[in-house]
Amino acid sequence: MAASILSRLKDLLPLSEATPDPVPDPDLVAAGVLVPLFAAEEQFRVLFIQRTLLVKDHRGQIAFPGGVRDPEDAHLLATALRETQEEIGLAPGVVEVLGTLPPVATITGYHITPFVGLIPYPYDFNPSPREVKRLLALPVEEFYPPERWRSGPYVFQGRTTRVCYWQNGQEVVWGATARIVLNLLAHLGVHPIPGDRDATCLD
Repeated sequence: MAASILSRLKDLLPLSEATPDPVPDPDLVAAGVLVPLFAAEEQFRVLFIQRTLLVKDHRGQIAFPGGVRDPEDAHLLATALRETQEEIGLAPGVVEVLGTLPPVATITGYHITPFVGLIPYPYDFNPSPREVKRLLALPVEEFYPPERWRSGPYVFQGRTTRVCYWQNGQEVVWGATARIVLNLLAHLGVHPIPGDRDATCLD
């Protein structure tokens, strides 16, 4: 199963360019995240972080490692790899970048470019205690069942929008991270939310 997923991703994901498209809205802050994938126990898994309550935005949420582009970053891929190293101690040189997923914009003012990368496992991660509460590795197949997906209203600074979220037990993945997961699943031919995802998962 893991080999099949990796083969499909390599075939379907566009290879990332050195400099991704610029942010279309000047009011949004450019950010890059890494979608780390690895094979373990015959399953392909996605690595997430849960943010602490000490970070500026998205406190306590399950997310992908990454952050805002610094002026010295040559491009957003450099941003994603640098931030990942700072947050979880993953060296950029061990990441095999497979490609990019469609960028997502958030109601909180970010324009996020996700880079899918194959990472080694096991690996001696070193999470930042200020930024990362814990690491969470979930099998890709856990996101397949449609009954685990929902959408609902979300209010931010007086604005209400609808966000989608995935829930399995106590684990909840929502907002921009959920949209990135849905785009990853779409490349695998899996569509747990029928119809127009963007209409129900705006964040």
